[in-house]
Amino acid sequence: MSKTTRPTRERKLELAARAAWLYYIAGNDQSEIAVKLQISRHATQRLVAMAVREKLIKFRIEHNSAKCIELAEELREKFALTFSDVAPHHPSLADTEIAIAGLAATKIEALLTPKSPVTIAIGTGRTLRAAVDDVGSLERPHHKIVSMVGNITRDGRASGYDVAMRLADRIGAQCYPLLTPVLANSCEERDLLRSQRAFQTVHDLVRQSKVSFLGLGEVGSQAPLYMDSFVTRDELGELISSGTVGEIIGWAFNAKGAICPQGTNARVASIPLEVPPKRLTIAVAGGSAKHGAIAAALHGRLINGLITDEDTACALLQAK
Repeated sequence: MSKTTRPTRERKLELAARAAWLYYIAGNDQSEIAVKLQISRHATQRLVAMAVREKLIKFRIEHNSAKCIELAEELREKFALTFSDVAPHHPSLADTEIAIAGLAATKIEALLTPKSPVTIAIGTGRTLRAAVDDVGSLERPHHKIVSMVGNITRDGRASGYDVAMRLADRIGAQCYPLLTPVLANSCEERDLLRSQRAFQTVHDLVRQSKVSFLGLGEVGSQAPLYMDSFVTRDELGELISSGTVGEIIGWAFNAKGAICPQGTNARVASIPLEVPPKRLTIAVAGGSAKHGAIAAALHGRLINGLITDEDTACALLQAK
């Protein structure tokens, strides 16, 4: 660079740095910067862009979500996820579930807001229900919400955690429920349910869906499957003794993330899981009781997306 051009470039860099400081730090708009630097608004815009291009400024997010953004990226890299999001730490489980539900609601809204038809498959559970309740009202009659799991216990009682119908009601969409129990009374009954045209319709729509949102439950003394009366105490004991650590829409899996064909899985009437998923499949789950189950689902490639909390993300990243 010649001696005659150096002062001009240095002067431009100095002005760019001052313009960027006034814009990003002092919070001035372009008109205010133009007055202070005695330049045009157009020149102000070019100087701020130059400051970014020349790397004269560095951004550091101080909000408590900055760590969560970093954790989400680390989860994505470690487990080869298509999508991940992490909610900030909260001292209580209830607040943790609310925070996770809020992130899930944001993701669901982003997918459903466009008016072009979209099909979303969805599971069930407390956190997913809270997420759906947080979704803003829309009118999307061409969208399809498809349930991957039945909402009926074997004695005919409906669960209070149905999600598909609630979401469809909120956005005015078409709803395709799965009219089966989570667990059939026998293999023969399960096969009969699967042979019905309604089941095949839902199955095909799930395979055509853009994304699946699924709850993920731990298998222990307080397992959601047992607490919500989808399995008996004896069946729960069988699951625990066989090494089951978690379940997704009724499908039980072990610590390696393997879904075994025996036991209660032989009678699950939910839509079968694709392993590995062929489309975006997001588990919405968190809390210390689920750390082992979430880790297993990730290692077994049962999911390729995760919305969870900060403590769970740290535990997953620290585990071998």
